Amino acid sequence: MQDAAVIEGLLAAARALSERCDALLPSLIGQGGVAHATNTLDYAWPLHEAWIRTWGGHGASTLLLGMNPGPWGMAQSGVPFGATATVRDELEIPDLALETPVGAHPKRPIVGLSQERQEVSGQRIWSLLFDVYGSPQGAMEHVFLVNHCPLLLLNERGANVTPDKLPAAVVAPVFEACDDHLREVVDVLGATRVVGVGAYAADRAQRALNGAKGLGMSPSGRTVALDKCWHPSPASPLANRNGGADWRAQVRSVLLHVQEMD
Repeated sequence: MQDAAVIEGLLAAARALSERCDALLPSLIGQGGVAHATNTLDYAWPLHEAWIRTWGGHGASTLLLGMNPGPWGMAQSGVPFGATATVRDELEIPDLALETPVGAHPKRPIVGLSQERQEVSGQRIWSLLFDVYGSPQGAMEHVFLVNHCPLLLLNERGANVTPDKLPAAVVAPVFEACDDHLREVVDVLGATRVVGVGAYAADRAQRALNGAKGLGMSPSGRTVALDKCWHPSPASPLANRNGGADWRAQVRSVLLHVQEMD
């Protein structure tokens, strides 16, 4: 039985973040190489809502925190690290129709879960989660995934731009909105630990939760453990070392430590 209050809390937090980010989109164009900026919580809301309603209330106490969507993952699936085949076939999210939003890159149309190209980062992290916990159900009883920022930011070539590449004054309101959302999600879940996937996410978690020496504080005053794991991006030497075996071992060790702490 899922926790309906958690699901509704996650949905409310996502809606509030989406509204704030919609208002900020125009200010990002032309900054830090950003040529196209869209909000996945807006145009991909049907899939994101289905993700939360299907998997958000299973009791996870660990939050895995990513950066922002890439063009082949959450941008198409509405799910953090959401390689479309995994979202459709393993997480059993229905193939709901999406429309390409105004401002999208012409070479990156939004086709939803029928997108054939798979996000490698998503394939890697979900495969590992299923391996560690035995099934999607088992994984979602321990961890829930959230991207710190829901905005798809692309340059003229269609390559992803991470928010930390934007001028500090421009991105500050985005970070404020996303940090507020992160704090709210931590309280809604009752999360006892946040694991940043990569340096960017780990840094944002530490800042948002006033972290020091591996511990942070939730808005309700609970102590939250802060940890990090290597990012699964194929552009990362750490993720590719020894054919990916080192990455899998490192992330597995973090996840199992989290499980012991739970």
